[in-house]
Amino acid sequence: MPSELLVKCSHLLKKRQLTIAFAESATAGRLSAELALIPDCGKVLKGGIVCYDACVKQDILGVPESLFTEYTPESAEVTEEMARRLRKLLKADIAVAVTGLTMPGGSEGPDKPVGTMFIHTIIHDKNIPLKEIFKGAPEDIVLQTVDRVARLLIDELER
Repeated sequence: MPSELLVKCSHLLKKRQLTIAFAESATAGRLSAELALIPDCGKVLKGGIVCYDACVKQDILGVPESLFTEYTPESAEVTEEMARRLRKLLKADIAVAVTGLTMPGGSEGPDKPVGTMFIHTIIHDKNIPLKEIFKGAPEDIVLQTVDRVARLLIDELER
């Protein structure tokens, strides 16, 4: 069941007649799936790409391999490039890309512990980068990320 924040976000998107698309790595489609459970979501949800593996980020979205080498697949730089390329590919008013570390085994380290999530949102031509560190099990981190994206969108659209 979608959170109250995501429901509010969906209604706000519909009211503003805005479409949204997602490029999801660490959230593995959860943003799209949760939004798709909200009535009238067809008026706002343009689509999404689950790009958990770096090869999908590269082959489908066209993220240059050099960014993975220089910054790692779970980085602000890669997430920004995913959002830019998603926006061109799906032509949505809002593009949201998410990468991060929900469990050990990625590029975690002292400056990027498990729970670090990178979100990059483009609303029209405004870029909004965000880095958050969440705690909990992988699903908890994913759900906190979904709510954080919803809160970010609500805050931006209510300005």
